[in-house]
Amino acid sequence: MRRTQIQLPNDVYERARKVCKSREISLAELARRGLEYILSVYAEPMPDSDWQPPKPRRLGWRNLTDEQIKEQVQLTTAEAVLFRRRRKT
Repeated sequence: MRRTQIQLPNDVYERARKVCKSREISLAELARRGLEYILSVYAEPMPDSDWQPPKPRRLGWRNLTDEQIKEQVQLTTAEAVLFRRRRKT
């Protein structure tokens, strides 16, 4: 077994001490159980995995170019309404 130190916010420490008292276990035992639980929930990373997240697709927005989208985002509400009215005509 390895010995280590951890730092906890005061409120977390107080809540943990209450759980320890009600269960009649040490803080070390509570920490061990908590870590064991978290490690059981999270899957182990696959070694030497070639997986990468998928590349984003260009879906476009209202058939606008990237530059036009930038302009749209920076418009105020009133400017956006005027832009839409001009675009319809």
